[in-house]
Amino acid sequence: MYIYNVTIHIEKQLEDQWLEWIKGHIPQVLATQKFQKATLSRVLGHEEGGATYAIQYQAKSMNDLNAYYAEHAPALRKEGEALFGSAMIGFRTELQVLEEF
Repeated sequence: MYIYNVTIHIEKQLEDQWLEWIKGHIPQVLATQKFQKATLSRVLGHEEGGATYAIQYQAKSMNDLNAYYAEHAPALRKEGEALFGSAMIGFRTELQVLEEF
């Protein structure tokens, strides 16, 4: 299994609007059928000037993840960038799950 992790810092004055938006955005990402499920988490201890969240999407294979990047990611990212601009700063990481205990 692979995890596509998106970490976002959003300015405090836009946090509620962003949360409402992301809760609609995550189902759009899942509708691509490249991921099995997603988790939305708040990152604790990083509240200076805003709030930080992590969204983790679980993919069965690297092929699914690469297909998401090629076929869906650019269009899906544009909406958030247009709505929140520089008030939303993010980075993305990929994780390979080796074992679950």
